[in-house]
Amino acid sequence: MPSTTVSANRVLVVIVGPTGTGKSELSLDLAESLRAEGTPAEIVNADAMQLYRGMDIGTAKLGADEQRGIPHHLLDVLAVTDEAAVARYQTEARSSIEDIAARGAVPILVGGSGLYVSSVVFDFQFPATDPVLRARLEADLVEQGPGVLYARLKVVDPGAASRIGASNGRRLVRALEVVELTGAPHLAALPGEPVYWRPAVTLGLRAPREELTARLDARVDRMWAGGLLDEVRGLIPAGLETGVTASRAIGYAQALGQLSGRLSQAEAIEQTQQLTRRYARRQVSWFKRSQDTHWIDYDAPDRVEAARSHL
Repeated sequence: MPSTTVSANRVLVVIVGPTGTGKSELSLDLAESLRAEGTPAEIVNADAMQLYRGMDIGTAKLGADEQRGIPHHLLDVLAVTDEAAVARYQTEARSSIEDIAARGAVPILVGGSGLYVSSVVFDFQFPATDPVLRARLEADLVEQGPGVLYARLKVVDPGAASRIGASNGRRLVRALEVVELTGAPHLAALPGEPVYWRPAVTLGLRAPREELTARLDARVDRMWAGGLLDEVRGLIPAGLETGVTASRAIGYAQALGQLSGRLSQAEAIEQTQQLTRRYARRQVSWFKRSQDTHWIDYDAPDRVEAARSHL
């Protein structure tokens, strides 16, 4: 399709899929393909952990020398001590997308954090927060543990409790806060009949489970071989261990465990591989909800042409 059509529509291109399927590579290839025909394109990150400065190896973040001259947005915007907040991300990502479109370029939103992607693409409304109520719930979390908060949430919003699980204290606090503030169930979930924020085309990369499992396990091995422990060691003085979100990131939590002596290297790698596989399964389930996604095989030799055919 001619690039003038893409540019005129200012379509938002969204690239999703489980980790390890080559979303970043496709976003670059697609941006280069558009640029070759006279339509500039810019990439907006939708991977929650790539928001953090210094968290590069464990998130497979592209370095400046790997970005092929394509402008990237919302990389390295948080300190490891900052708490990631999807509502704030939504505002910043949409602002970046609007700026890109206003410059006559095609915005490409790429990442595997399902809630972050959906918060931008769809008409998500986030309830307000109350500092006093939040402080009380966080105190309950410290004093009583996540299990007690999970039991409370099961009573008032069993759907949210099922989605969040019994161990994610931060999300349990937020869900209970929303219920208490609004008297309604936790709202930060993909609606049954989503309404688009702006015209968008979603491209999904898929891989057979056996192949994806092997790729993910190899990727974790490369993280350790590539210097993840040194990266984490360097982030400790910056406050990684106290970061509410960053310290729990898959791979980083295990590397911290190894550095502290709580885990052997073999245990840290195995645990990271297990959690990565589990996370990839959740990603597949999340992105399969959207019937509008155009799925492309991750290793298809014509994947760029396939992507272009949907624009």
